[in-house]
Amino acid sequence: MELEYLSVPFVVFCINVGLAGFCRRFLPGSYLTQRKNKTVFVASRTGVVKYHGPHPSMRPHQVFVANHTSMIDFIILEQMTAFAVIMQKHPGWVGFIQKTILESVGCIWFNRTESKDREIVAKKLRDHVEGPDNNPLLIFPEGTCVNNAYTVMFKKGAFELGCAVCPIAIKYNKIFVDAFWNSKKQSFTMHLVRLMTSWAVVCDVWYLEPQFIKPGETSIDFAERVRDMISARAGLKKVPWDGYLKYFRPSPKLTEKKQQIFAEDVLRRLETEN
Repeated sequence: MELEYLSVPFVVFCINVGLAGFCRRFLPGSYLTQRKNKTVFVASRTGVVKYHGPHPSMRPHQVFVANHTSMIDFIILEQMTAFAVIMQKHPGWVGFIQKTILESVGCIWFNRTESKDREIVAKKLRDHVEGPDNNPLLIFPEGTCVNNAYTVMFKKGAFELGCAVCPIAIKYNKIFVDAFWNSKKQSFTMHLVRLMTSWAVVCDVWYLEPQFIKPGETSIDFAERVRDMISARAGLKKVPWDGYLKYFRPSPKLTEKKQQIFAEDVLRRLETEN
């Protein structure tokens, strides 16, 4: 177990953003992936993090998957290992950081609303896990931030790469602040401000045993088995929900069908009682 304690004034975060362009322009990517140098960019809030288990190593034919609560999940994991992450493209200053710093560690971007991006990203993922010199690939298979009390359904993409899947369980302690980022109600900037003005962000990170798909096991079953491991280790409840549902409004036909099923069930019960 390793304990990391980060305590840096808010002004450091502002300076880091300002220096991002300079670092990307004048520093090689290998320099940014060294842990002592990465800390400059990730230590933007007071954090107390306990890491359990062997730290990830750089080798081909492996992918790391973790439950997802906030974009700071990546910051916390990147503190110990130079992960390349697959991430939604963001506008504003977050997009600037993606372009200037995170591309240097091999991160992969996608646009959730572009159907063509799925095929392109799938090919990039396969190429990345085959590369012996690439940074370990990190994927959040839930595809969205969840409140760290539940795990929603894992997308199967990370489990179709034909490589080892290394689970990571992240559990936040809400004693000082709730680290969940509800992007529907709060911008990421305000989310960071809330975290950095709290007493501390406290969490545990567990690196679990690598898993391989079993004979006769589908990628969906494999994803569920890994979700079981992460949920059990972090003390999270599994729910059969698709995390993407919060981005899309159900069609009127689907809503009406569900209402009809519910009404028929109520009528059937009333008739039975009578």
